[in-house]
Amino acid sequence: MKNIILIIWVFLTVVCDVNAQQEKGIFGSSNWLNNWTEFKPGKADYGEATQILAGTITVNTRLTKKDVYIIQGNVYVTNNAILTIDPGTIIIGDSESKGTLIITKGAQLIAEGSETDPIVFTSNKSLKKAGDWGGIVILGDAPINKFGNYSSINYDLDPSLTTYGGLNPASSSGVLKYVRIEYAGKKIKGSENFNALLLGGIGNKTILENIMISYAAGDAFEVLGGEPVLNKIISYRSSGIDFKFTLGTQAKIDNSLAVRTSYLTNNNGSRCIDVSSYIKKEEADFTKKQTVVTATNMTLANDSDNIDTDIKSGLVKEAVFVAENTSLVLRKSVISGFNPAIILDNNIELAEKNLKKIRLEEIYFNFCQGNIFMAGNLNNEDLESYYGNSVFFNLYSKTTNLETFNDFANPRRPDFRLALTKFTASAK
Repeated sequence: MKNIILIIWVFLTVVCDVNAQQEKGIFGSSNWLNNWTEFKPGKADYGEATQILAGTITVNTRLTKKDVYIIQGNVYVTNNAILTIDPGTIIIGDSESKGTLIITKGAQLIAEGSETDPIVFTSNKSLKKAGDWGGIVILGDAPINKFGNYSSINYDLDPSLTTYGGLNPASSSGVLKYVRIEYAGKKIKGSENFNALLLGGIGNKTILENIMISYAAGDAFEVLGGEPVLNKIISYRSSGIDFKFTLGTQAKIDNSLAVRTSYLTNNNGSRCIDVSSYIKKEEADFTKKQTVVTATNMTLANDSDNIDTDIKSGLVKEAVFVAENTSLVLRKSVISGFNPAIILDNNIELAEKNLKKIRLEEIYFNFCQGNIFMAGNLNNEDLESYYGNSVFFNLYSKTTNLETFNDFANPRRPDFRLALTKFTASAK
């Protein structure tokens, strides 16, 4: 089957009645996708490991480009140690032991690659697939909304080393910049898949920029509380959720991209953005902040040769889900090729006070089988009427992804302008 992989670099300018110009989707004065991203990671050859990472790292440690490192089993960075990874360094996760890197609370990961020399975490198998290895866990001391201020990761990790949460929203757990994470998401016996990058209680001084996650078997980015700021983030063909926020997260995500495919999903549901305030309601402390996500200039695209056929076949689900007791501000974004675009929890009462917490503004809805629905309710007239009001500047279209994004590049079309659109064709 031939796939058209959309690597969408969009700077859409809408000419409004007041002649104001509004960007929609990912943007920039230069193509920030160039050089450091890889949309065919299975074909890359990173060589054999020359160094082993195992056990516990308790002192400041540096990984250098001259070596290829393999993560064997669960590797913990503890004792407030700093793990520094040089630009261009390759770290491979051992598939047999399901290698996982855990940065414990108080420790830091300084993984700062460069545009021309990114840091790569990937599988050690010659024939790579989602879930080959564990992933990366980073834990901090920013607030969460569970009783007691603290929690621990429930996967097959040492609970005494995986606590997160606290009282410091401005803390730093380090830097992830120009980093790729490929084929993560090991299956946990009797449980769900691990996530490629799990951020628990991360403070807003942590730098999270230019991170690409490809072919995650679980969720690509899972954020548990904290106040993370994410910029230029990519989730590509993940089986789980691309961007998941819960446990009172106060998150900002900007200028980021999720590309899904109709043929990859997992048992727990798959969508681009999932916003909730708790995993178990009885564990949530409602005297604390509930989840608030502000997302701007997002491009959420379902990559399909025939979106209409995939929608009719039931292969395509919603792009965004918003649970009760949360707030989502989604602005200047593109949602293309979903069924439908957005679903709201059916526990949300359709009242003005609740809809004001879910702000959908300057969105380009394209080729979605419906736009905004309550879960389990096929009648969405009230929601369409509310968000269709001209004050929100939402736009609606129904063309295929390829036609839509090609049309954006048409210089004769007066109501849109494209800074740069890049298409990569591949065969599967």
